[in-house]
Amino acid sequence: MPSPIPTPVDENASNNIKIGHQIKWDASDNDLLFYQQIGMRWVQMSWGRETPNLDQMHQLQKRLLKYDIQIYSGRHDAYHSLKIQLNQPGRDEDIETFATFIRFLGELNIPLCVYDFHPANTYTTHRVTRRGYSARAFDLEKFHTEIEKNKFDREYPVEEIWENYTYFINAILPVAEEANVTLALHPDDPPVAIMNGVGKIVTHYEGYRRAEEISNGSKNWGLLFCVGTWSEGGEQMGKNVLEMIEDFGGRGKIAEIHFRNVSATMPYFEETFPDDGYVDMSQVMNALRKVNFDGLIIPDHIPIFVEDNNTRAGLAYCISYMRALLRQANKEVG
Repeated sequence: MPSPIPTPVDENASNNIKIGHQIKWDASDNDLLFYQQIGMRWVQMSWGRETPNLDQMHQLQKRLLKYDIQIYSGRHDAYHSLKIQLNQPGRDEDIETFATFIRFLGELNIPLCVYDFHPANTYTTHRVTRRGYSARAFDLEKFHTEIEKNKFDREYPVEEIWENYTYFINAILPVAEEANVTLALHPDDPPVAIMNGVGKIVTHYEGYRRAEEISNGSKNWGLLFCVGTWSEGGEQMGKNVLEMIEDFGGRGKIAEIHFRNVSATMPYFEETFPDDGYVDMSQVMNALRKVNFDGLIIPDHIPIFVEDNNTRAGLAYCISYMRALLRQANKEVG
């Protein structure tokens, strides 16, 4: 007798991994319909630098529900403020804008807010063609010889950036705790210790450990763990992707995942579709299931197919691949 066909795993189950994508707060209905068509049920809402508006956030939430989509996390670019990250006059006002956004997330029962802390990054040095598609690339030598320059009027040593991060998190974390929102910190991409005259704080395992210590064990502090960024660093990171998932994920400190692959480790790498890099992304998905991760995973820096400048085809490719990996992981791991 043939084996019975297994019952599909409910992708909307609260204890399942949630696959989604970052969208703008004013995304069109046409976009939302497309997301529904490719099986996407969760999103990260990106707000840009505009003043946060609770009513507009709620209206997006209601519009999304018409397409069976929910908001899992929010991003407001107030945290990118140089006043905050470089301790310039007016930082408290920009911190308050970010705090307002967090409070609004809490009022709407959106559980997560993402951020990073690298004010002088150069994310990519050029683009390449891989397998016919266009992708970002980073060449450390090219960066140092052709691109790097002091972006500001002086250099900022890493300890000064740590001081600025500590001031920021001490102001924001109590707000997040009161709002029942988790803050998710993205690592420095690429993981280079100093870029354009500014030291960077999360370029290896010890950076995340120090940031965790600053949070004093708060349940509202966690990682936006970018698989691509971590894979760029190789051995310098202190722990590989799977070890990071076991460590931080095993303690429930991974809040969101950027599910991205790269061709190799530094000093030169190309960003790829998830099936075209050196990391076995099926192992990553299985590792997330083993630690019972049930947060959001989204594609990141999606490469561009021919005549696909809106990246819809690339997004559909990534989401479909991720859904297939998740279904297989749920069968193998449970």
